[in-house]
Amino acid sequence: MTLDAPLPRFGYGTNGLTDLRLDDALGLLADLGYDGVGLTLDHMHLDPLAPDLSARTDRVAHRLAALGLEVTVETGARYVLDPRRKHGPSLLDPDPEARARRVDLLIRAVRVAADLDAHALHCFSGITPVGTDEDTAWKRLADSLTPVLEAAATAGVPLAVEPEPGHLLATLADFHRLRHALGDPEHLGLTLDIGHCQCLEPLPPADCVRAAAPWLRHVQIEDMRRGVHEHLPFGEGEIDFPPVLAALSATAYQGLAVVELPRHSHAGPHYAALSLAFLRRATPTDPPGAPSATQEGSTT
Repeated sequence: MTLDAPLPRFGYGTNGLTDLRLDDALGLLADLGYDGVGLTLDHMHLDPLAPDLSARTDRVAHRLAALGLEVTVETGARYVLDPRRKHGPSLLDPDPEARARRVDLLIRAVRVAADLDAHALHCFSGITPVGTDEDTAWKRLADSLTPVLEAAATAGVPLAVEPEPGHLLATLADFHRLRHALGDPEHLGLTLDIGHCQCLEPLPPADCVRAAAPWLRHVQIEDMRRGVHEHLPFGEGEIDFPPVLAALSATAYQGLAVVELPRHSHAGPHYAALSLAFLRRATPTDPPGAPSATQEGSTT
């Protein structure tokens, strides 16, 4: 890391604070010293389908500004569209009207992201439906994302697609397949989940950061083990974090690295405090050749 390399800026995902009101969650993160927030649009936090979305978004924008928090908007809410199907309907749904509901949600989210001056809008492909062949699934994904990308370009908001284990678009290679299929549009970027890199990418997580750097618009971060898609608190998995954070600095990544612990909301404030302390200790701040900082608190 060079002396003038920017240090990573950290956020915490509201999908890990679902037992808190949004105002309280934002106040907590500001008090802890986070730089920003990954805001998942959901029924308890800036519901994208409830009335008066524009006015409610404006209030959140003022709250973020008052607290000095940056934001990335995320769209991974489990049941925001369908109370019975996790993440359904997706961009791959066999029913065109169902796919259109997901497209409409993402376009609504583009407007929210623009109004919040967000770094990016996150989304993912969804699981390939039973009975759908791969070529058909990829065509549905490209066709469904086209109007979303048009809206994102008009609003000036990068769309950051996340490779998600088990989904059609699961790896960095899959992201590039989509990018090429769409003609490499300027507003198509990447969400890189560091845990997912550990879970299934052939490269180590720090190398994934370097490989993804030209397209990187959003980062999610948590611990994980190889081959097991389970988001873990820091120190409970296998990831060596100082090289990952050094790679983010060296590549001059400009967005937030957002802690992603959606299954730990029952103790969200506790894990938010522990996570920021861990990440600060794991962030190398010494110039090349100097002794590296000790990664305190790690059990890996």
